[in-house]
Amino acid sequence: MKAKKKSIVTLVVFFLCVILSTYTVLFGLIDTAGAAKNIKLGLDLAGGVSVTYEIQGDNVTETQIKDTIAKLQQRVEKYSTEAEVYQEGDNRITVEIPAVEDANAVLEDLGTPGALEFYAPDGETVVLTGSDVADAYVSSDNSGVGTSYVVGLELTDEGATKFAEATEQYLGQIIYIVYDGEVISFPTVNAVISNGVASISGMEDYEAADYLATHIRIGALPVELKELRSQIVGAKLGQDAIDTSLLAGAIGLGIVCVVMIVIYLFQGVVATLALIAYVLLMLLALNGFNVTLTLPGLAGIILSIGMAVDANVIIYTRIKEEIGDGVSVRTAIQNGFSKAFSAIFDGNITTLIAAAVLWWRGTGSVKGFAQTLAIGIILSMFTALFVTKHLMKAFFELGVQDKKFYGVQKNVKVKNYVKFSKIAYLISFAGIVLGFVFLPINKDKTGQILNYSLEFKGGSTIEATYDKQYSVSEAEEVVVPVISEAAGVSVADIQVQPVEDSNKLIIKTTQLSDEQRQNVETVLVEKFAVTDFSTESISSVISSEMRMDAVICVIIATICMLIYIVFRFKDVRFGASAVLALVHDVLIVFTVYSVARLSVGNTFIACMLTIVGYSINATIIIFDRIRENMSIMGKCDLKEVVNASISQTFTRTIYTSLTTFIMVLVLYILGVPSIKEFAITLMAGILCGAYSSVCITGPLWLLMKKIGAKKKKAADN
Repeated sequence: MKAKKKSIVTLVVFFLCVILSTYTVLFGLIDTAGAAKNIKLGLDLAGGVSVTYEIQGDNVTETQIKDTIAKLQQRVEKYSTEAEVYQEGDNRITVEIPAVEDANAVLEDLGTPGALEFYAPDGETVVLTGSDVADAYVSSDNSGVGTSYVVGLELTDEGATKFAEATEQYLGQIIYIVYDGEVISFPTVNAVISNGVASISGMEDYEAADYLATHIRIGALPVELKELRSQIVGAKLGQDAIDTSLLAGAIGLGIVCVVMIVIYLFQGVVATLALIAYVLLMLLALNGFNVTLTLPGLAGIILSIGMAVDANVIIYTRIKEEIGDGVSVRTAIQNGFSKAFSAIFDGNITTLIAAAVLWWRGTGSVKGFAQTLAIGIILSMFTALFVTKHLMKAFFELGVQDKKFYGVQKNVKVKNYVKFSKIAYLISFAGIVLGFVFLPINKDKTGQILNYSLEFKGGSTIEATYDKQYSVSEAEEVVVPVISEAAGVSVADIQVQPVEDSNKLIIKTTQLSDEQRQNVETVLVEKFAVTDFSTESISSVISSEMRMDAVICVIIATICMLIYIVFRFKDVRFGASAVLALVHDVLIVFTVYSVARLSVGNTFIACMLTIVGYSINATIIIFDRIRENMSIMGKCDLKEVVNASISQTFTRTIYTSLTTFIMVLVLYILGVPSIKEFAITLMAGILCGAYSSVCITGPLWLLMKKIGAKKKKAADN
């Protein structure tokens, strides 16, 4: 009776928590705290502008960098209270301003920060520099006839002292204001200014005054900055991305829940309840940790929902096996969770390693993907090992005790997977070679071995909605010449890519300046009624670094996983075979990129590391079973151990791959264009990971064991 009361309390608490969490996510608690609408959105979802600058010069101090960030922050907050300015690495500063209506105007206002000097009338002696100016602003003067505009200056304490001396010395004379070597104003000193506050009059209109004030503010930055990357995303495009991704997540979750219930019956219902709890906890965690949600981050959440099922599948398979061995349902539940723990823990830790490397080496949206993936992994472990466990025990105590509710694992028919390993090796080898064969073919056709996107080769891209749907040939004939003339670039330097089943076109070209981009947008609006602009520009410097980061990320993650697996399994052959299988998966997916000419860009890093983390998860499940069977099966031939282990975990591999594949497939079908290629490569990785786990890793470990035994025997002789 006591156990039943405790179970009733468990279920009541669970459903109350679900209700409270649902209310919080929908409406929030105190002052809407915790509501999903308060989740911080990245620029690719909220729309806005982002600029990354490189700090120029070799002797810039940390204090100067901090001052520059502070001044930029002060400047951008007039556009949005959510605007952020932060240091990236040792010599870069990124400015992000979400939800601005006229992003081009913001970019123009920010401009390219340069050097500012105030010169004496003789043009030789520098009176002030940009570091002496605290702020510049436009104000109106109504003291005369009509309204005139002046530029107000606020100087630092040191600047005020310098300016007092200069205005006394050059009273009645001109002081030249020079920005990046060009004179932008030459006001006459009408009075001695000793309080550090001055004004420049004689402006033609507000625009002239604003132009001068803006350049003085820019030039007043402590260091010189060079634009490396800029991005403009239309708010409507961001909202479309949110809507389609949420719909994909809801549909995918519904399908996965149905699949789990069909396969696991009562246990599938428990898994569904745990998944609902997982989604609610995920939304609350995004709020609680103030995570910036990006489009790849949304994809990461959807992917992690599919992966969250994995732990439940492992547990349920174990429970069915225990019942099949003749133990009671109560003991089967207890043993099922106990035996599944090591596989779930090790598998998720290795995926966390991939997420950690992504967060460490990634930037922007990739870092957001890493955060959401990591949170998802941790929460999936919690819901599977804690929530699911207590729900199962509660329902059991309340009467769900018949074996038919849990299923009975019949004797698994052991197949000789090792026998077919040589064929699998040949198939994999052919697939890997095919990817490299296509590289020179691609080079000959397009001039590039891979379809490098903007992030990996530098340049500018403009995505927008046109007045009608254009084919590639039509766009090249009608749209490209207009862009070429407006931007002043060769037609040969412009690539056009229509978005399937829409009026959208993605235009890629060499790197454009702010003025060139604005010219292009103006002309496109006039001639093609273009709307929903999203533009991005990246220099070749930052793109080459991203290519290097992609390689470094995969190498670092692979080494970390190798170390972890060797530590946990106490056998370097487990680690070595797992890493070789990972390399295999990466190279096969590389073949997909090569043959299908998919875009290789920033999300390529996230895709590869996600595949690495996902694939190693499946491999560890098999290794965990091999380790267990080695002690259970005694002196059986290791070949039998491997075949038995793969056979026992085969249904888990299929079910987990199926549920994860479903989630990503729905995302591919419904997602916006920028996420489709990410989804299609993830689907390829899921299939490849399942194949390598079953056909490659176990037999490869066995081969290494045999080679090691032969070497030891030869050494003994």
